[in-house]
Amino acid sequence: MSEKLKIKISIADRVYPLTVDPSQEEGLRSASKKIDAMIKQFEQSYAVRDKQDVLAMCALQFAAQVEQKQINNSQDNESNITRLQNLDKKLSELLSK
Repeated sequence: MSEKLKIKISIADRVYPLTVDPSQEEGLRSASKKIDAMIKQFEQSYAVRDKQDVLAMCALQFAAQVEQKQINNSQDNESNITRLQNLDKKLSELLSK
């Protein structure tokens, strides 16, 4: 069993101590940087009075990205299933001759 790491992640000028698996560290640090970059972008683009508003918009943006990827994957899967079914049908026709 791997040992846990104690790391500190900074988001919106606040530090959050976390205990994580070593395999999670890179992803968490990358996510933290993306959140901070998105916060800067929102603060520069919109008149924001409260960090909570910016964080809510970041959460919405990330959630929308995840949802869109799931929708795209679902559509890709359906397309792949249809293509495989067509190939199977053609192969069956060829083999039955």
